[in-house]
Amino acid sequence: MIWLKANIIDLKKWNDRLFTLKINAPIAPFLAGQFTKLSCIYKNKRIQRAYSFVNAPNNKILEFYILLIPHGKLTPKLYNIQKYEIFITKYSFGFFILSELPIRQNIWMIATGTAIGPYCSILQDKIIFQKYKKIILIYAVKSVNDLNYLKILKKIQKKNKNQMIIKIILSQEKNSKYLYGRIPKLLLSGQLEKSISEPLNKKESHVMLCGNPNMVKETQSILYKLKDMKKHFRRKTGHISSENYW
Repeated sequence: MIWLKANIIDLKKWNDRLFTLKINAPIAPFLAGQFTKLSCIYKNKRIQRAYSFVNAPNNKILEFYILLIPHGKLTPKLYNIQKYEIFITKYSFGFFILSELPIRQNIWMIATGTAIGPYCSILQDKIIFQKYKKIILIYAVKSVNDLNYLKILKKIQKKNKNQMIIKIILSQEKNSKYLYGRIPKLLLSGQLEKSISEPLNKKESHVMLCGNPNMVKETQSILYKLKDMKKHFRRKTGHISSENYW
């Protein structure tokens, strides 16, 4: 693995849990939806973790949306970046990308928390709006204060208003603007699909799941049983692509 020293461009602390790190480094080209690895050297050992790009591939400022794990090995160091040297891998990884997805009428992009990152990158690529007639973005967070990328998402929606739907879900705060609860339960009850007014079925839809592993697992299970969907593989076309976010 080739490590490159990163130049720090900006560190935005949204609150005591969430932050955005912007860096610059001469990495190899990547595809929207892919991830890389960030690291630092601590006590002569390299600590590394995987993070998805938030920025579009043509943007030289590399952006990462990160959840601070108070007792984690790496995130506290990224949160206090001025004390450490940060490195990034030259090459990127992952198949959570548009070219790996089948063509259908609509695509459901479901995310929790910081897993909105890869979707931000993908949605900045015009190809997705050429490939699908409708893009349905389902974004679940704990509270309104966690909607740090909503402004960017709405800007993308405005440019493509006839194609993109954004549905926000809050799990720990009630707000009349948004749905309340957890993605699996809202899907199982039919409330989520009803609020969208777009079909969710194996003939017309492809589903992308990214985020909390429990959400991904539960939602997949519901889609298997409720919609008769199957996991998508390169060699065997299905209806669900997923990526756990830790």
